[in-house]
Amino acid sequence: MSHVIAVANQKGGVGKTTTAINLAAGLTAQGRSVLVIDLDPQGNATSGLGGAKLERGSAYGALLGQEELSGKIRATDFKNLYVVPSELDLCGAEIELPQVEKHLQRLRQALGPIRAADDYELVIIDCPPSLGSLTLNAFAAADSVLVPLQCEYFALEGISMVNRLLAQVRDSGENPSLRLLGIVMTMFDGRTRLSQQVLEEVRAHFPGAIFETTIPRTTRLAEAPSHGKPIRQYDPHGVGAAAYDVLAQEVADRLRLSEYAPANVVEAPAPEPPVAVTGEGA
Repeated sequence: MSHVIAVANQKGGVGKTTTAINLAAGLTAQGRSVLVIDLDPQGNATSGLGGAKLERGSAYGALLGQEELSGKIRATDFKNLYVVPSELDLCGAEIELPQVEKHLQRLRQALGPIRAADDYELVIIDCPPSLGSLTLNAFAAADSVLVPLQCEYFALEGISMVNRLLAQVRDSGENPSLRLLGIVMTMFDGRTRLSQQVLEEVRAHFPGAIFETTIPRTTRLAEAPSHGKPIRQYDPHGVGAAAYDVLAQEVADRLRLSEYAPANVVEAPAPEPPVAVTGEGA
């Protein structure tokens, strides 16, 4: 049965969507079939996976019990990588879901047939940058939560809020087996004292949860979404692609996924100079 990972942080601009699509691409490079569910009404994951070429659709109807989620799955241009796109109608779901019976279980129920079919080894949900109904549905449907954290002083606030929500969903009985898969530090520049200090502080508060891989701040990572490509397709030999390939292997190891034959896993070159990057595409 597919393992479902929710990628979440209520703060925008931390590399959440970038991590969701590039982790998915890194896992497909291992020969795994991956489904990305874009649950963010902004649709950045959809755009980053070539959204302009995809047939329209979203999880909205499935969340409200009006249609099957499987009918919204689209093949991307990238081998073994599939997506349920996003549209603005998901904004309405935030308002409508609380009025529906068992509203926190809607995504879990919609995903049931897809997981049972076992066509995808992993399902990655890109949550909106909020802790509302859509994120709660993702947590209720997921096996584990991965949290990207930007290397800044307010990073601990982000992980603390996500961790509290995780505990609430688990303790409420909505998803008793939900666990934290790990925390990945993004926009990391090892040459600065700030990045090192934030990394050390997060490690102190969440020992054992931090992935060894850190995601660097690079121009190429910032550019890739505007071209509708994951970083390993846009800049396959760059430091960003290498970092996400290593993160994908760490995730596979933590989940104890089956062994694979690596497909063009790249080695990391020297890092690029830091650049100023804003927005979710970072």
